Amino acid sequence: MKQTWIAAVAALGLASPALAADEVTLQLKWVTQAQFAGYYVALENGYYDEADLDVTILPGGPDIAPTQVIAGGGADVIVEWMPAALSARENGLPLVNIAQPFKSSGMMLTCWKDAGISEPADLDNRTLGVWFFGNEFPFLAWMSQLDIATDGKAEGSVEVLKQGFNVDPLLQRQADCISTMTYNEYWQVIDAGVDPSELITFKYEDQGVAMLEDGLYVLEENLEDPEYVDKMARFVAASMKGWKWAEENPEDAAMIVLDYDETGAQTEGHQIRMMGEVAKLTAGSNGALDPADYQRTVDTLLAGGSDPVITKEPEGAWTHVITDAALD
Repeated sequence: MKQTWIAAVAALGLASPALAADEVTLQLKWVTQAQFAGYYVALENGYYDEADLDVTILPGGPDIAPTQVIAGGGADVIVEWMPAALSARENGLPLVNIAQPFKSSGMMLTCWKDAGISEPADLDNRTLGVWFFGNEFPFLAWMSQLDIATDGKAEGSVEVLKQGFNVDPLLQRQADCISTMTYNEYWQVIDAGVDPSELITFKYEDQGVAMLEDGLYVLEENLEDPEYVDKMARFVAASMKGWKWAEENPEDAAMIVLDYDETGAQTEGHQIRMMGEVAKLTAGSNGALDPADYQRTVDTLLAGGSDPVITKEPEGAWTHVITDAALD
């Protein structure tokens, strides 16, 4: 399989050395960290150069919405979660998923075991920390599935605490559970001195309400341009080569990410651990979106209760055109 990506990159990258490399700007969903290792590996290891691409990677952050960046012309392709992308599409921004490096979801709810929580039904009448800005949709769908309201702490309902991107509400006992990612916030709780035996976690993947994360999205109109399609095919082929290298070399991949972290905020131990967890989520993906995973995400969103993120089945929200060319 690895040879397929190498061959794809080689076949798609046979441009004349006299011509300038095609420029691609990638907007990440969050800050520079191992969550995006495949792209930094492809940049550092020269896979984009081999594909005749000049790639610029823009870090994200709490005040950066990838959908707004691409809408304003600030990026050619973005990393985004599917709920946010489908919401944007229904609201007039025609985003299309062209590749899905992440096969599995890393989202989960992390709870204090001593609060008496051992199964999902025990979440009733609790205070639960939830990320918003599009990240709340899996949670709302799950609560709807459990027939638990989100109207406040009471029998048959929960109090939803709008959680910042930190773990303070759990550590300070402001919430019985908080939102975490398998590769990031969960380990922040552990690093704060909490023993794993004190916690219980519920992975959204295991609860049947996981949604696709960290896909690659472009504007639909650009896919009408054959040169753009060729450029994106080379980009995806090189990026997937980077992802598979990162899976096989997690520690080296983490060090590459650290080299690109201009803030100096990341630490070696955390990034190596993060890369190990991220590799579990990208494993099994060759870059092509699995239609069944897509449909599960759509069905979960449509079943999300009284305030759904999308109101009807999307049309044209994904394509295999790019990955078919990249993996040919």
